[in-house]
Amino acid sequence: MAKDRGNMKFKAKAAVGAVAATALAATSFAGASADDHNETSLAEVLDAGNQEFDHNWDDHDILTAAINAVLEAKPESPVSALADGSTELTAFIPDDRSFRRLVINLTGSVRSLESSVFADVAGLGIDTVEEVLLYHVVIGPAIDSAAALASGGASLTTAEGQNTIVNVVDTSIELVDKDTGLNNPRVFLDQIDINSGNKQIAHGIDRIMLPFKVTD
Repeated sequence: MAKDRGNMKFKAKAAVGAVAATALAATSFAGASADDHNETSLAEVLDAGNQEFDHNWDDHDILTAAINAVLEAKPESPVSALADGSTELTAFIPDDRSFRRLVINLTGSVRSLESSVFADVAGLGIDTVEEVLLYHVVIGPAIDSAAALASGGASLTTAEGQNTIVNVVDTSIELVDKDTGLNNPRVFLDQIDINSGNKQIAHGIDRIMLPFKVTD
């Protein structure tokens, strides 16, 4: 799988299907208003179909490439929910620099190209990449920043099946993942409520959320 997929187009899926319906757990969070019925998907907002590797570590090219790779190998993966605007969800989306940090933690090497970072990530295997991606998604009414800030200590059940704890200090929102040896991801305050007013909402984060331990 350690293959550069920089030119791959996002494989948008029209419906999640029964597999996703049984695999994705709902959250007890009080989310966005029930009056929000717009169905622009996060894939559309992030312009995933035009993804290509560049020199901007602040965007989401590696995330999109990872989604592309999973859906090429597993077209019915629950990851396809990100392209189905009728599915209510909240996604915590790591930028390219987050993936580079993860590769440094895993390999001890600093990659200068996004394509090289993605090759290392893809080399973990499709099932592992899928597991990590699903750990960044919470199915259910969209959780906006106001709800998140008011919910310190709450436990979110992710689409991967495990939980993450929301830790709030003042205006800082931290997501406690399963690797206690690394800093927890934090929400970028200038990247909150992406796609607000739709059934799918996203918040940018500065590190990868890990559903398993990678440090000793």
